Amino acid sequence: MLGRALGRALPGRQGGPTKGVISVAISLSVVLLLAIILVVLIRGGSIKAGPAVVAVLFGFFLASTGMAPSINRFLNSLADTINRISF
Repeated sequence: MLGRALGRALPGRQGGPTKGVISVAISLSVVLLLAIILVVLIRGGSIKAGPAVVAVLFGFFLASTGMAPSINRFLNSLADTINRISF
């Protein structure tokens, strides 16, 4: 609260008070989009339920490896790049 009142980020929080909120919103949007795509692929017959479960489990376990921060940084930079495009 004090950091916000002074117009600066609190110690340990990089990028200001809304950086984490935006990151969570983007992550939630991506998860929702990927879930919708997965359901469409399963219902359309492009992918069977078994391989879809394997893909979901692969993503789940990949998130707990040492590669997760690198993947997260890449996806965040990709989202920032897309966000900076002006039409």
